[in-house]
Amino acid sequence: MNKKKHTIKDIAKMAGVSKGTVDRVLHKRGNVSKEAYEKVDKILKKIDFKPNLLARNLKKNKTYLIGVLLPDPKLESYWKSAENGIINASKEFNPFGILVKEYLYDPNSKESFWQQSQNLLESKPDALIMVPNFIKESETILKTCKKANIKVILFNNPINTVIDYVYIGQDLHQSGKLVAGLLKRIINKNDKIAIIHINKEPHMELKEDGFKEYFKEHYSNNHEIISKTFSDVEDTDFKESVSLFLREYPDVAAFFITNAKAYKFLKVFKNETNKDCKIIGYDVLIENTKYLQEGCIDFLIHQKPYRQAYLSVAYVAEHFLFAKSLPTHEYLPIDIITSENAKYHL
Repeated sequence: MNKKKHTIKDIAKMAGVSKGTVDRVLHKRGNVSKEAYEKVDKILKKIDFKPNLLARNLKKNKTYLIGVLLPDPKLESYWKSAENGIINASKEFNPFGILVKEYLYDPNSKESFWQQSQNLLESKPDALIMVPNFIKESETILKTCKKANIKVILFNNPINTVIDYVYIGQDLHQSGKLVAGLLKRIINKNDKIAIIHINKEPHMELKEDGFKEYFKEHYSNNHEIISKTFSDVEDTDFKESVSLFLREYPDVAAFFITNAKAYKFLKVFKNETNKDCKIIGYDVLIENTKYLQEGCIDFLIHQKPYRQAYLSVAYVAEHFLFAKSLPTHEYLPIDIITSENAKYHL
């Protein structure tokens, strides 16, 4: 049975007050006596009254601006899926007064990140959604937002700061432990393992910590684990560095690549050796999936960049439109991708 929709006139009649009094209570404006407020409040609770906040916003012609600080997908393909999530959420909420504007930065340039963040803040947004690749600059942005009462959502990368923000993404420490558990199942007892960071970011350290913690808890003496960071800003330097590393550590039997760039590592790896090593990486990019199907990658961990970005916009929009509380965090499932199920996630 449909629940009856009560009007202000209905509520006024039930409470024995004027429509103006009910309006002032609902909109928290004007002076209302304690006795009249209690009468109206009692009726509102009795009928479980929920104001139509969306209609109210539309009536006021109120708009909210959400600024998104995102790595440029043209420079790093991983972010294309995230951008699609932002675009689709923007289309969904735009008719209700939610305006979303992207500010794209070079993921390898601190200066680009900072400049675009300042451009975004100058637009005076109601909320900021950010991928915080540079920690000190991100902390400064968070402080600015707190002073200006700007809501902040971070996705993909959490950062360690005393300033509150909403985080949407995976539990990265647990993600690292998951990879360790998978790898343990497919390697030999004393195999040497290499953790490979390409353009190291703080979220990769969380994965490494979880990975090492798993082996410390379960198999502390069986495996030597080494960690190596590479930069792929200059393609030639990257190839030379990886080649040198592979020649220096020919006995490594398994690799954990902590971001979406397993395919870049494998291009060099396949030219250097024909060894059958175990490899686990992240993200269902076309390039990574090709190596997965060929058997060069054993597993990929899907970080759901589309979902992360879409929810970031949706949660802020629903907060403004329907007064929904923002969560402190939203951990997404950690999906394991194999050659058999990869096509369903592309």
